[in-house]
Amino acid sequence: MIVVVAEKPSVARDIARVLGCKKSVEGYIAGDKYTITWALGHLVTLCEPQEIDERYKKWRMEDLPILPETIPTKVISKTRSQYAVVKKLLNDKATERVICATDAGREGELIFRLIYEKTGCKKPVDRLWISSMTDAAIREGFDNLQPNSAYQGLYQSALCRSQADWLVGMNASRAYTLRYDALLSIGRVQTPTLAVLVKRADEIEAFVPESYFTLTADFGEYSGQWFDPACKEDNKKHRIPNEETAKGIAQGVRKKQATVQDILTEKKREVPPLLYDLTSLQRDANRLLNFTAKKTLEVAQNLYERHKAITYPRTDSRYLPNDMVKVVEKTMGLLPPRYDDLVTGVPRTGGKLAFTKRIYDDSKVSDHHAIIPTSQKANMERMHKDENELYDLIVRRFLAAFYPAHEFEQVKVITVSENQYFLTTGKTILAIGWKATDRPSKTERESLAPKVNVGDVSIVKSVKIKQDSTKPPSPHTDSSLLSAMENAGREVEEEELRESMKGSGLGTPATRAAIIERLIKVGYVQRRGKSLYPTDKGIKLIRIVPDDIASPVLTGKWEKALSEIAQGKRETERFMQGIRSLSTYLVTSAQTGELKTTFEKEVRGKRTSKGKTVAGVKCPLCGGKVIENQKAFGCENWRTGCKLTFWKTGFERSSGPKMTEKLLKILLTKGEAVGSTGAVRLQDGMISFTPLGKESPVSKQSIEYHKK
Repeated sequence: MIVVVAEKPSVARDIARVLGCKKSVEGYIAGDKYTITWALGHLVTLCEPQEIDERYKKWRMEDLPILPETIPTKVISKTRSQYAVVKKLLNDKATERVICATDAGREGELIFRLIYEKTGCKKPVDRLWISSMTDAAIREGFDNLQPNSAYQGLYQSALCRSQADWLVGMNASRAYTLRYDALLSIGRVQTPTLAVLVKRADEIEAFVPESYFTLTADFGEYSGQWFDPACKEDNKKHRIPNEETAKGIAQGVRKKQATVQDILTEKKREVPPLLYDLTSLQRDANRLLNFTAKKTLEVAQNLYERHKAITYPRTDSRYLPNDMVKVVEKTMGLLPPRYDDLVTGVPRTGGKLAFTKRIYDDSKVSDHHAIIPTSQKANMERMHKDENELYDLIVRRFLAAFYPAHEFEQVKVITVSENQYFLTTGKTILAIGWKATDRPSKTERESLAPKVNVGDVSIVKSVKIKQDSTKPPSPHTDSSLLSAMENAGREVEEEELRESMKGSGLGTPATRAAIIERLIKVGYVQRRGKSLYPTDKGIKLIRIVPDDIASPVLTGKWEKALSEIAQGKRETERFMQGIRSLSTYLVTSAQTGELKTTFEKEVRGKRTSKGKTVAGVKCPLCGGKVIENQKAFGCENWRTGCKLTFWKTGFERSSGPKMTEKLLKILLTKGEAVGSTGAVRLQDGMISFTPLGKESPVSKQSIEYHKK
């Protein structure tokens, strides 16, 4: 008997069907030659500190750092019954061989290896490694099984990642929780990811808007925007610093003669985008479909497992191996009928698709190739809306890769009146190319340039002046944060270090969505619409931890080291020694560092209702102390009837600021606070928010308002 261990029951059923196993038993499916069982995700995990030594049950600073020589494993209690089934099958005398059929990636490898070692199984193991769940791919995978020893590096990488997260997270979290008397979760990847969000929040907070004016002249047949030809910065050349200057320019050119001085024509070419890896798919799905990174991964996993419609989604490659030419040809011929016109438009030479390094490149394919549709005909009617939309993105990107470049002509018309310069731009599409595959709502349109010649003369009929202001950096979204995580260290100034950081990042494509969700779950980040904001607690955490754990650069280097372990290019002990040293340093920094802030007290699973006092201000209604809790600022005398309430998120629906201690103090002392988003005012018992550029408030509420 050969026992096949899959990661999930649904995958086990697919494999069982292909192998002809039909007898369903509790926990497995049996056949004449094969028995298929499954892991339900992790069945075995690392022990908690108190399970290694009873003394660690009570958190004490003197016990830190906890650095066991080896971290033992345990069976997860919730899935103990399934573990018992797998253990019995693996150690059955009738079992001759075992096939690892968990997900073909780092985490899937760890899931199987921990089970295999925990059960004490000594049977020889083969590895099933497939990139799609179609019947044909499963059969081909079983025809090309590899010895599990070929994936030893991948297992070592997975085990080092798991143990590193245990050592850093457990030691740092305990040390800082004890030091600051607050539940503080610190992680090797989650903390530097939080630091990225805090850095952006600091940039927004420090931003001081600058007002400026723009001026547009109407020449009759066309219009042009004023610009300064001496300015070298494109984003500033249209700005006029003050209204007086703008009015002076307008007065000087109004009803005056204008002459076309120059017409600049430039042909441009945009090559097709690369195929999707998971991160680029998550970014586009966030931008175009408003999916979170987590949702994109979940939907993609359904398309892969349930519908067999796409290849393995948890990939970091955007290329295909050179030997997939025939598979691609077959796939393109089996796409759903709605794509027939686009398939017909794919250019061919001698009846064959293009073979380019932008699509096929063995050197840029790691464990899995780019995400593409499978060569099994997909039934889009059986997909729900989200699956339909994500599949559509993947198909269109797949087709786009084989289309020619998008070509257009960029035209700039420069008109001069009274020594003032005006710019008119236009775009003429010469060849739609790959943009023909864009979603209909995103199809690019022409903006035709005026039909004029150099030397043509007209009269400035009218001039419009518009007031504007510089905008703060945008808050991170899932899309932009994923990009920042993927490119950790790219902004490093030191050239040698920056070069060494290539290919590293915060987490992996398969784990980044979970990291974002983890930050939200532990209260460090809030999602408002598409934007991600660090909470007060998250900001305070980054202020107190050393750069070694908050630095995206260092964590990116650790991730690169894990990749090198998987490739057999780095020793595991060297990596783990570095992790132990980091864990020790973090504990020492918590023990000896200066107490820089205070956190709202919490107990596990429940927040205390008592808030902290805001120093330096008094309640404007009764003169009592102002206190802060998780959701609002209020008065200490609320039990005796004072109804003062400033909700922290009261203006967020109007794109206004979050109420912070700093903002509250300004309001209660000055009555007004002006920032990057607009003005918040406290007057006549009302608090209001007026966005920049608006004359009247868009949101008001009484400071006695008592509905969330």
